[in-house]
Amino acid sequence: MQIEKNLLLIILGPTASGKTKLAVSVANVLDGEVISADSRQVFKDMDIGTGKDLHEYKAGEKFIPYHLINIREAGESYNVNSFKDDFYQIFDDLNRRHKVPVLCGGTGMYIHSILQNHQYTAVPVHEELRASLPAHDIEALRKILAGYPAALTSHADLSSAKRLVRAIEIAAYLQQHTLVEENRPLLNPLVIGLGGEVDSRREKIYNRLNERFDNGLIEEVQGLLQRGVSAEMLLFYGLEYKFITEYLQNKLTLPDLKEKLYIAIRQFAKRQMTFFRKMEKDGIMINWLDSAMDTAQLTDEVVKLYSESFKR
Repeated sequence: MQIEKNLLLIILGPTASGKTKLAVSVANVLDGEVISADSRQVFKDMDIGTGKDLHEYKAGEKFIPYHLINIREAGESYNVNSFKDDFYQIFDDLNRRHKVPVLCGGTGMYIHSILQNHQYTAVPVHEELRASLPAHDIEALRKILAGYPAALTSHADLSSAKRLVRAIEIAAYLQQHTLVEENRPLLNPLVIGLGGEVDSRREKIYNRLNERFDNGLIEEVQGLLQRGVSAEMLLFYGLEYKFITEYLQNKLTLPDLKEKLYIAIRQFAKRQMTFFRKMEKDGIMINWLDSAMDTAQLTDEVVKLYSESFKR
């Protein structure tokens, strides 16, 4: 049998769906390595809050190599274009070594950028512009964005303040510059999605969050602040880092922190699923599997789909 070129196995899903376990298991069977598609796991010392779970990168006694985890200092910036540049460098290396690349994560925008190769990811960050914007006021940001020509804002995702800030940044850049699209290798992807019942996902989120608090989640955020990571940057990182920073600033009580964070993570998982459905509407085929299945069953299903898709 001959294996097709530039194959890419992608395992995506919402938070707490078991993506990492499945990716590691599949990489072990297919002689692959895992590439993380998580916008926060790139940062060092942000372990508990981002759910790195590095102990999961073992199949029996065998270590499964991973990439794009712990490659930036906490407090630094990292964007979609940085991810794309890093991804293609690793992808080329894995191809040269005849390893199966398994892209795994829940940051839909990162995964989508690889599959669609959106040129807007090349637009650089404009710190002064960002500082001038009402960073947490969605309605105000929408009004600012509406002030740009429609041709420069057709890409915009209006669902969150963070994405609106980025859309404004892109529109402002396009008023002064023309983008040149980079020549990237044509990928041959197989996309696996881990879905499941909402109630089951909520229970997993609740249990995992309590486990993280027990394992020192608050202390992790406190340590980052003590080492000089700004509260503003931690707020920007969102979810655990945002709410715990507010707790440490005495803006939330501990019960409020736990309740608000649980609700926010549930809402985040819902937004992740919405983004994945949007990817499907854009023409990306996602093979959905039930995350309630055990890892061995899921692995068998993925390997079967892999064989059917890539081997001739």
